[in-house]
Amino acid sequence: MFSSLYPLVRRQLFRMDAEEAHHLTLRLLGAAGRTGLARALCARVPDAPRTVMGLTFRNPVGLAAGLDKDGACIDGLAALGFGFIEVGTVTPRAQPGNPRPRMFRLPEANALINRMGFNNAGVDQFVKNVQAARYSGILGLNIGKNADTPLERAAEDYLYCLERVYPFASYVTVNISSPNTKNLRQLQGTDELDALLGALKDKQQRLTDLHGKLVPLALKIAPDLDDEQIKSIASILLRHQFEGVIATNTTLSRSAVEGLPHANEAGGLSGMPVRDASTEVIRKLHAEVGSAVPIIGVGGIFSGADAHAKIAAGASLVQLYTGFIYQGPALVEQCVRALA
Repeated sequence: MFSSLYPLVRRQLFRMDAEEAHHLTLRLLGAAGRTGLARALCARVPDAPRTVMGLTFRNPVGLAAGLDKDGACIDGLAALGFGFIEVGTVTPRAQPGNPRPRMFRLPEANALINRMGFNNAGVDQFVKNVQAARYSGILGLNIGKNADTPLERAAEDYLYCLERVYPFASYVTVNISSPNTKNLRQLQGTDELDALLGALKDKQQRLTDLHGKLVPLALKIAPDLDDEQIKSIASILLRHQFEGVIATNTTLSRSAVEGLPHANEAGGLSGMPVRDASTEVIRKLHAEVGSAVPIIGVGGIFSGADAHAKIAAGASLVQLYTGFIYQGPALVEQCVRALA
């Protein structure tokens, strides 16, 4: 029922400021999840199980991080048929993010630009929200660093967040690829990444011993990488035996949206313009890591065919974000059926 109503809902939401519409949607989803209304309104998406990173996913189509930064609407989102949910990015301390306005629609290109800047209520509130959720499926928790933490101390923020979220996560995503936290993408450099991933794997081993369970770690990377950078990242992922990699985050490129309203706004561009670049990174990454490091493909998925292209390029799972905002819950079922 809700899928058929979504075009009308979207029309109303797109008349609002993009961030205000975002917050309203989250409030409605949160209320629908708490009351059970979301499950009653949404069509059941068929099961299509996948085992990846040692975890069994109900279906291979997930929600990417960024929509629910504080993990406050997990139950409402889960009712929409996703095979897994990823929430965050969360940082050790609460922070407001970048000044508004900081989210812009480019409907002519089926795209968004955002420069949110990891706005969130901090990891302690995040953990409380996760604990309050009734959802029993695969839940990814996405961690980052505070904007005012110097880059040379970034590992401390990631390690702190990993320790706090570890007991409640199905897997943990390490976000070093947002373009909206100053210099964050420098952590994708060879030396910086090698040190960070080594420290995280050491911490993971200690937490595995403490909690009696291994929680897989996935690294989220940018689409704006050259071939040598992809090879370097792949080598480091293999060396540290990371359990997964998410390709990709938003792009800084504007070549596909030149001349459109808001195209020159600072921030990360997501949606259809990043589709091919994301798929190409997946293809090149898979050529380096094979099946040793499973890839979660994200970026510009607007149809079942787009999802299938990510899998054909080497991804084991896919995630939706901007396509979900433009197409609504019907896209989840369409992608699941295309991949079943």
